[in-house]
Amino acid sequence: MTQSRFDRSLLHDSSAAAGTTVHDIGLLVLRLVVGLSMAGHGTMKLFGWFGGPGLTATGKGFSMAGYPAGDAMAVIAGLSETLGGLGLALGLLTPLAGAALTGVFINILDVRGFDAYFPPKGIELEVVLFASVIALTLTGPGRYAVDHYLPVLRASRPRYAVIALLVGAVVGFVVLLIRD
Repeated sequence: MTQSRFDRSLLHDSSAAAGTTVHDIGLLVLRLVVGLSMAGHGTMKLFGWFGGPGLTATGKGFSMAGYPAGDAMAVIAGLSETLGGLGLALGLLTPLAGAALTGVFINILDVRGFDAYFPPKGIELEVVLFASVIALTLTGPGRYAVDHYLPVLRASRPRYAVIALLVGAVVGFVVLLIRD
């Protein structure tokens, strides 16, 4: 008795190739949503796009939050979010993108505070996005990513992911130390 064509479809195939395809599609969807969301937040800070405040207002916000050189911090945060988000979305230099966003999220969480987890004043969304960044950095971007097509970056190297997250965390905490 032969299997029907439907039984061998992607949804019912138990082979490693089908599992990898579904896995890679899942990573692509997550990368696109999280990465483009972060890039959007960065462009809100840098250019005032999507109804964002722009650099001047963002710089004032950083100064009010106790950061020295608020305008410079706004540029750094905006570039970290934009470039880190685009890198994550494209699957380009994924550990580096994860490091940039890790530093950002450490500062976001500290500024927002840990008084409440759920809205309206909670940090639920930030925690979910940060966990997504960490997970994507650790798993690698999958086959549908620019990294997959670059020989040096093709193989996911867990040690690079862990080192990148540690560097991002250290830089994030160093930035917190210069805050008033």
